[in-house]
Amino acid sequence: MILVLAGTSDARELAILIQQAGYELLTTVVTDNAAKSMEEAGVPVQVGRLTADDIQALIAAKGVRAVVDASHPFAEEASKNAMAGAKAAEVPYIRYERESLSAPGSEKLIMVDDYVQAAELAADKRGVIMLTTGSKTLKTFTDRLLGLQETTLVARMLPRIDNMQKCEELGLEQKNIVAMQGPFSKELNKALYDHYGVTLMITKESGKVGAFDEKVEAALEMGIETIVIGRPQIDYGTKYSDYENVLGQLNLVTGGN
Repeated sequence: MILVLAGTSDARELAILIQQAGYELLTTVVTDNAAKSMEEAGVPVQVGRLTADDIQALIAAKGVRAVVDASHPFAEEASKNAMAGAKAAEVPYIRYERESLSAPGSEKLIMVDDYVQAAELAADKRGVIMLTTGSKTLKTFTDRLLGLQETTLVARMLPRIDNMQKCEELGLEQKNIVAMQGPFSKELNKALYDHYGVTLMITKESGKVGAFDEKVEAALEMGIETIVIGRPQIDYGTKYSDYENVLGQLNLVTGGN
């Protein structure tokens, strides 16, 4: 059996290809919506966050021969747990990560290393700030931006109940929440920026599948300053950005299905 850490659209495609190659597999995701997508594709799925110990136990219980980590580029904790669990269980770990996109050169674009740096820079700039980095790190931004003079924080995120509850707990007003399922076209991004009068947009370098280029190009074309958070710097060891090489490595480390 192959264990696949999934949850994104490209991870789903990879899991289907692994299954079609004749491997028995189990995917793991953290949301019911992601699980539904896997189930609709006929791919076995388990829902819930996993610690390194959980992964090690799952490997032993299921007779897992290799771990394919296709989690989101910013799911740093999940990847570290997958690496640690695979190492402890002494099975091969293979990382699939969507190709990184270079941010277009512009004086309006600023690259930063992490969420805290992005939030502090936004606090210096103020204005109408649209946050498109999801709900997980929302508190980092609300702590620094809510209540700041001449500053409005607009957060765009998935339309999930837990996300709305988090917004309420953190004091983000309903009128400043954009709860929509992406990816978004450049035209829709522009319409949203225009509707809210956005002067600063914050995003993360999540790759083409994450519609990174549409968000950034739309903002820059409108003259909106943009802060881009770079990917976590992790030494994955065996890492590929295409499905074919992942399947080839999988065949190599398992001796085929």
